[in-house]
Amino acid sequence: MTPTPGAAKTEGPTTGTESRADRPDAAGARGAEVIRARGLTRVYGDHTALDRVDLTVNEGELIGLLGPNGAGKSTLLNLLVGLRRPTSGQCELFGGDPRVPANRRFIGMTPQETGLPATLRVSEVVDFVAAHYPESEDRDELLERFGLTDLARRQTGGLSGGQKRRLAVALAFVGRPRLVVLDEPTTGLDVEARHTLWERIRDFHRGGGTVVLTSHYLEEVEALARRVVVVVEGRVLADDSIDAIRGLADVHRVSLTADDLPELPGVISREDEGDRIHLLTSDADRLVRELVGRGAAFSRLEVRPTTLEEAFLTLSAN
Repeated sequence: MTPTPGAAKTEGPTTGTESRADRPDAAGARGAEVIRARGLTRVYGDHTALDRVDLTVNEGELIGLLGPNGAGKSTLLNLLVGLRRPTSGQCELFGGDPRVPANRRFIGMTPQETGLPATLRVSEVVDFVAAHYPESEDRDELLERFGLTDLARRQTGGLSGGQKRRLAVALAFVGRPRLVVLDEPTTGLDVEARHTLWERIRDFHRGGGTVVLTSHYLEEVEALARRVVVVVEGRVLADDSIDAIRGLADVHRVSLTADDLPELPGVISREDEGDRIHLLTSDADRLVRELVGRGAAFSRLEVRPTTLEEAFLTLSAN
């Protein structure tokens, strides 16, 4: 298991009572830059995983990174927290080099895969990670917060995949971070466990914490993020609010009930669900006029803006 990438534990008394915003050694005031990347590029052999990415993350933001498999999201996260060295470009974490351990002191991270020593108990794993920080959360409170109290004495080798994932996410919060980076945090969790983790992430954000997360569950980003960064083929395709991303895609979903439909102009995609047909189009008014003008037999017409998933797919296809 690799502990969250903070600095090694240092000597010195701590009270454990001050908030993130009140800590005198916290870098910068609330609202200051936490991450600053300019021209960030990472090349593996003849493959460019990340291509001249610019990104700024300010304290207190909750940002969702979206993109298909292989888009470069995990590579970007690894560069931002200093786990990889960029081929070119610059990246700053709390105003310094992210590869310097002292600059990673206030971050917690859950990578896509976390190795957990099979013979250690859940409580022992938390204690091990906590030992890397001068301040850490109370172990029992952390376990309760993430629904792990009943598993405290269980060896991690006997946990289910979902239980291991909950523990991996909880470990990102052990060191009382100011920035949490979560790579596909709820993969493998059932609906109830996912919603529980969402609430823990919201609690952290409401307390002033900064969050950067990736997810293939686009409704997860819709539920949590205030800002969305779309990454496709190693480049930032869009960076804005959820509503703005939908507007940028400029796509509407037209749903109707029909036995059959003629070929219609401006249809980006079609999905048939029994006798219910869902059409994505960039010009819903024109599509409806065409339906009426061609005498198509339909009922239960519904026109609405895209979901984030539909907008993302449209952006990725362009």
